[in-house]
Amino acid sequence: QVQLVESGGGLVQAGDSLRLSCAASGRTFNWYAMGWFRQAPGKEREFVASISWDGSNTVYADSGEGRFTISRDHAKDTMYLQMNSLKPEDTAVYYCAAHTTTNSGFAPSTRAAYNTWGQGTQVTVSS
Repeated sequence: QVQLVESGGGLVQAGDSLRLSCAASGRTFNWYAMGWFRQAPGKEREFVASISWDGSNTVYADSGEGRFTISRDHAKDTMYLQMNSLKPEDTAVYYCAAHTTTNSGFAPSTRAAYNTWGQGTQVTVSS
């Protein structure tokens, strides 16, 4: 089982950038796709972006397309979410998640596909 810890959240102004990190530990030699989700107060947890084990496939929700970039560094067992041109509607708790897979190019976008979650990091964007 892999453990995940997010960091990098904070309070920023609209138009600013943030880079979230998700550090993995434990059984990191297994193949696993990774994703970012977010949950705003009173709303369902929603998909933001995902990346396959080999990095060849990335998927983005429409809300982040063109503004967010997901990446991963296997040497550091860390995944990143670079968020640019942030908007107040991006305010949420951001969670990283891992999906154990035998397909190195698979990057799921559904919440149910992920079996390991981090504790979340708060992102607040003021107008």
